[in-house]
Amino acid sequence: MTSLPGFDAWLNHMVDEQARSADQTIDAYVAQAVAARLMADVTRRKGDSADLLAHLSGANIDVGEAATGPQSVVADPERLEAVYATGLLDAPREQIYDRITDMAASALAAPGAAISLVDIDRQFFVSIHGSPAETPEDRQTSIDRSVCQYAVASGQPLVIPDAREDPVLKYNPAVTDGTVVSYLGIPLIDSGDHAIGTLCVWDTSPRQWTSGHVMTLRDLAQLATDRIFDR
Repeated sequence: MTSLPGFDAWLNHMVDEQARSADQTIDAYVAQAVAARLMADVTRRKGDSADLLAHLSGANIDVGEAATGPQSVVADPERLEAVYATGLLDAPREQIYDRITDMAASALAAPGAAISLVDIDRQFFVSIHGSPAETPEDRQTSIDRSVCQYAVASGQPLVIPDAREDPVLKYNPAVTDGTVVSYLGIPLIDSGDHAIGTLCVWDTSPRQWTSGHVMTLRDLAQLATDRIFDR
């Protein structure tokens, strides 16, 4: 088993397991993870990502996920500026957004609903149905737990009947711990065509989301979008 600095036996075991699942060596798996983070940081700071890609490719490091995965969209500086311009990151809860998530949960009979903002390294919940959390610290997760980032990356509704069977999402910590099994998310898009986050619902059981579900959530997402960008 590999031994990474600062990782205990359990974490090292997880690295070994996920590398095998990806059909990669430990070194290749770790190098790709570092490449993805490096790409995100350089892009966020408006550095020369093209030069970085050339050097990574020259070092025979697989940069496919770093270059084309959701993080490349999530880290886009213009998209991040649109997120920050909302003024909603770390903001207090507002009843208007809580009403929207409550309506979404009720209309789709889903136990979970949220308005999320996807930042460079975290997902912040402007509103989360059924949660008493008030402080900003209690209304966020790390980006690795975010399913919404994939809706943000595509700019299209994300319809997942069973994330445990999805080749990418089945490894997401929110899926492996049972928090999210089925998911439906609608991107919240500004006038510059930047997806800042989503209105989403989820269930702890598989769900066959219908076109009616998508239309209903899309209508509610429009309410959230109108409110956010009218501020």
